[in-house]
Amino acid sequence: MTDASIALNRFGLGARPDQAFPANPKAWLTAQFGQFDPRPDAIAKAPTSASVSAELADYFRTQRALRAQAGATATPTAGAPPAPGPTDVQREARQFAARENRQSYAEAVGARATVALNSDTPFVERLVYFWANHFAVSADKLQVVGLSGTLEFEAIRPHVLGSFRDMLTAVERHPAMLLYLDQAVSVGPNSLLGQRVAARGMRKIGLNENLAREILELHTLGVRTDYTQADVTEFARAMTGWTVAGIGQGPGARAAGTNGLPGDFIFAAPIHEPGDRRIMGKTYPAGGVEQAQAVLNDVAIAPATARHIATKLARHFAGDNPPPAMVGRLEAAFLKSNGDLPTVYRAIIDSPEAWAPPPLKFKTPWEWSISTMRALGARIADSLVMVGLLNQLGQPMWRPGQPVGYDDIAASWAGPDALVRRVEAAERFAMRAGTQVDARALALKLFPGAISPATQQSLDRAESPGQALALLLVAPESLRR
Repeated sequence: MTDASIALNRFGLGARPDQAFPANPKAWLTAQFGQFDPRPDAIAKAPTSASVSAELADYFRTQRALRAQAGATATPTAGAPPAPGPTDVQREARQFAARENRQSYAEAVGARATVALNSDTPFVERLVYFWANHFAVSADKLQVVGLSGTLEFEAIRPHVLGSFRDMLTAVERHPAMLLYLDQAVSVGPNSLLGQRVAARGMRKIGLNENLAREILELHTLGVRTDYTQADVTEFARAMTGWTVAGIGQGPGARAAGTNGLPGDFIFAAPIHEPGDRRIMGKTYPAGGVEQAQAVLNDVAIAPATARHIATKLARHFAGDNPPPAMVGRLEAAFLKSNGDLPTVYRAIIDSPEAWAPPPLKFKTPWEWSISTMRALGARIADSLVMVGLLNQLGQPMWRPGQPVGYDDIAASWAGPDALVRRVEAAERFAMRAGTQVDARALALKLFPGAISPATQQSLDRAESPGQALALLLVAPESLRR
């Protein structure tokens, strides 16, 4: 691969046929920092966490009202059909909420894909997707389906060229993360509400450690590094009170009261565990919302965090087995700059390991789909088509099923069944493109100086233009970056 092809395909999202080759690939990549638009039109028009949360708040209000009248009975008028019972109305309400959530989800998927197809800053877009997977939520819960894309749009995109600390804070305060990892229902046992509930002998409520654990294990320090289980528990105690207005459930939601609009981050003092916290050898004085924020500020720039982030970035750009020298270089850049992300990105660009000529990474379904559509000149992504395509290829958008996100190694995406599905999709793409696309000419535009003799030969021997195009879309150059 030439440097131009590497910049377009390994650092970017795949070339477009109307795109000129970057004459200076490294300068082309760094110039994108000043050109990136964190809120392009497609995303500005997509559902926001405020709009999705307002719909969820209406749904939960309906559910509470129905539960309150569940025991009531009505006397029907003679000859009139029976009035729908609470169960029927609840079912309709659930179906409505699920339908609205799915619509918001699909619109967000379409917006993300449309931006990717049109972006002139594909390197920064790739970094957005890297961080969205690093801070993964999974659209498996009713409350999270419609909010899953808004975390990327509202917490990742505005901070992708800022500091890691600011991005971390925005992510952990976002309603999608707080609801996905159950932080909104975490109650300090010795908080005002916790003591009141215990005194009344009511159902047990208490601490939820999910978010605290994933912050340390996945978002910052990395698994089995500088913390203990006791640190996780203490951090969870510090985080009590971090919750969501309007759409939380349980005692925490009641403690939040009516403060803020639905979906807003709020600190609910009645559920906060009082007292100082000692975490990883440091004491954090009692202080409400600032206590957990102080922990976040420290772990955001910790050496273990620098190494964890450096390893993942090196894996993404330089191969499934991250080169140690590159990891060390990125780690040093992170620590020296206190987590300034553009500084780390420049270290990636300056790393020779990321410019090795052989393809280093097997594309995920998302990467392959976008690079294929860019190659064919697509400008608008149909929301439902994109949802269906990514489901078929095995990488549903924002739905990894676990907080660790989707794997970033070839073994997870290069299996025989997965390849068959890509071949089938490539044939559909080629059929829709028609016979006017010259695959041999297109290959030279997409992979400048990087088409192998074997690929060239297969295109020359194709029986039709459509077959040649389908072959190009699943050639090694198209499947790997």
